[in-house]
Amino acid sequence: MSVFNQSRSRIIRFIFIVAFVVIVVQLFYLQVISGKYQQLARDNAVFAKVVYPERGIIFDRNGKAILNNTIIYDLMVTPAEVKGLDTLEFCRLIGMDTVEFNKRILEAKFKNTAVRPSVFKGLLTKEMQARFEENSWKYPGFNLVERPLRSYSYNAAAHILGYIREADTKDIENSGNFYRQGDFIGKTGLESYYEKVLMGQRGVQHMIKDNKNRLVGHFENGAYDTASVAGRGLRTYIDIELQQMAEQLMANKVGGLVAIDPKTGGILAMVSGPNYNPNDLTGPDGSKNYSKMVLDVTGPMLNRAIGGRYEPGSTFKPLGALVALNEGVITPSYGYPCGGRYTLCGHGKPACTHAGGGHAANVRLSIANSCNAYYAHVYRLTVDNPKYGNVKNGYLHWKEYMNTFGLGVRLGLDLPNENPGLIPDTSVYNKENANRWTSCTNLTLGIGQDKMLTTPLQMANAMCIIANKGYYYTPHFVEKIDGETDEDSSLMKKFRVKHDVLTHIPDTAFSAVIEGMNDVVKFGTARIAQIPGIDVCAKTGTAENYTILDGRRIKLPNNSMFVSFAPKDNPKIAIAVFVQNAGFGATWAGPISRILLEKFLNDTLMTKSKADLERISKANLMPAYFKRLQYKEDSIRSYKWFQTTKDSTYIRKYTTGVFPEKSKPAKKNPVRKPNEILAVLPERTNYLATGKSPQA
Repeated sequence: MSVFNQSRSRIIRFIFIVAFVVIVVQLFYLQVISGKYQQLARDNAVFAKVVYPERGIIFDRNGKAILNNTIIYDLMVTPAEVKGLDTLEFCRLIGMDTVEFNKRILEAKFKNTAVRPSVFKGLLTKEMQARFEENSWKYPGFNLVERPLRSYSYNAAAHILGYIREADTKDIENSGNFYRQGDFIGKTGLESYYEKVLMGQRGVQHMIKDNKNRLVGHFENGAYDTASVAGRGLRTYIDIELQQMAEQLMANKVGGLVAIDPKTGGILAMVSGPNYNPNDLTGPDGSKNYSKMVLDVTGPMLNRAIGGRYEPGSTFKPLGALVALNEGVITPSYGYPCGGRYTLCGHGKPACTHAGGGHAANVRLSIANSCNAYYAHVYRLTVDNPKYGNVKNGYLHWKEYMNTFGLGVRLGLDLPNENPGLIPDTSVYNKENANRWTSCTNLTLGIGQDKMLTTPLQMANAMCIIANKGYYYTPHFVEKIDGETDEDSSLMKKFRVKHDVLTHIPDTAFSAVIEGMNDVVKFGTARIAQIPGIDVCAKTGTAENYTILDGRRIKLPNNSMFVSFAPKDNPKIAIAVFVQNAGFGATWAGPISRILLEKFLNDTLMTKSKADLERISKANLMPAYFKRLQYKEDSIRSYKWFQTTKDSTYIRKYTTGVFPEKSKPAKKNPVRKPNEILAVLPERTNYLATGKSPQA
């Protein structure tokens, strides 16, 4: 063999050897080091089943579980494993069309990739769950996963407890991807505020799949499984029986109610009307019910107890008296010769319901008889106090008092979406009055009107300050967290701090106001609140109410308001009740307060209160204008739907005339026929506005 041929033979052998070595090394890497194909094989045979933890249980003050868990199933899909599926049969099984099927598969791929399990259909009914389990082997890529579902044993406290929903894209991004698609998160109420405590920690079970896609056992006897950790419980101040009774009394009414333990700041009950059953937002129909309530103009999902803004009216007068007494512009014996109107500003307003007879001869009598002229004048004396130089400085000092009482600021309770109400700044009056105004400009602030807006929570807390003679604890629901950690203690710290905001006010001032509020019940405007053997302190309030509807300003029935605490010498409960469009404070809000005071303090009701409970619970005080407003809002939505889809199905009940066919293209600048009315299109007005300022 020639030298040339020998050299070429060596080169060829060398190439073969190198290729062989490369192949061996690659096989060794793939089979021993990388484990890529082992992982692919495992993925085909092993299903990583997410185990969702039970959320923490919420208990009332007596240890009753008012928010618990039950089990329901989610249908999960891993799009990459969906092969050879009879789509039509599958859609019939779970009750959807093929368009919706394809849409959900695409959403799962987009949100969570094709190789990770996503929720395909959440919260299956028991019937649907059973049908799927019988046929699951036919549908590769689909599996059932247990989901703890929230259960409200007492059908109460919806606005307090809140609800949970599947984490959306924004929730996932805000959590730094801690939450995943399929996780549930607290959206409102205590569920939201205490999410980190209640949520628990998800686990994973690695399950073996057979050739028919059925789960037949744990992979490696569960060696790779991680257990879920249940969320921790919350122990609250809520009295669930009091809460249920309060909700019963506020049925078919608009307004808010808050009851607080003055000694701790613990909220005993909170109701917003109209209310809803919290179980309506759980289970398979939760989303449908949510959509209905969102479109309801009565606002059942708005918590008016912390979000509704109301003129406090005469319920504010005890606060005005305390400020004036502390400022030294009046004494407990100060009287005002009211003849039925306040005349010192030249217009004879505000008027009083009493006239003459010494009904405002001192602080106690002025509160008992609720003299408007007295408190308009007391306000003027306070802001015109010479030591502040001018009315603007005096007003700012008065505003500081209001903020100290918790008005015009957020109190910081353990619920989201608290409204601060409104105590306007001097800039508001400067702008409206060309920087020239006096105490006559806004004198009705002295009787809780003008631009003053408060929430039921704020007024209940203000009663706690009076009951405690100057201090309060930030209102809150949760007393303690099970297994409390240092992080929990940091969360709860602000609710355990005593706020000595007005303890510098002399006892003589507090005594005059407290005795006056007691006189309100004994012989004044709130005799309806008398409870045998218990000294109740209270104040009635009534405020005029207007709305704008169909371009007209309409006078509505007055708002009925009532604030109280009891017993006088050792207060255990303070209540604020606001009922919209219900009339005088003593007519509706007063009896509601008395029934709740009696229930909490005596754990029983006298015959009169039982009769009032029955009467008030059955009374429907929903404002009549809501029907018209709902009609207008529905017509607007129907018209928008028609504009978008040319589908006239929903708009026909609001219209008459001819509609263009769906298949015909819309003409440019079409000429309307005389009988063609497409919709009722009202001006986009805030129909809940009342007077000069909005109310919820």
